[in-house]
Amino acid sequence: MKKIRKGDMVVLIAGRDKGRRGAVIEVLADDRVRVEGLNMSKKHQRPNPQAGQQGGIIEREAPLHISNVLIYNPATQKGDRVGFKSLENGRKVRVFKSNNETVDAK
Repeated sequence: MKKIRKGDMVVLIAGRDKGRRGAVIEVLADDRVRVEGLNMSKKHQRPNPQAGQQGGIIEREAPLHISNVLIYNPATQKGDRVGFKSLENGRKVRVFKSNNETVDAK
């Protein structure tokens, strides 16, 4: 079970966008995440008429290492570390370390 998943709201704790929030677009296999609107990079795209692609400079989210983000805790309005806890019915859930509230609202 991963501590950070697709769709989680995270806070960046390092880099030029430090302190900004965004949703996780995807979690890559090599412990990297892409966050919506953060760590933007420019890519020079060559046009491909067969695929209907237009050329130009495209801005897109570059991957960040997972250690540079924290899950956003709405109760404390800050980023927070995450742990795991088993419920009475045997289900394993993610919990915030600061106040032991569950991350997953399901």
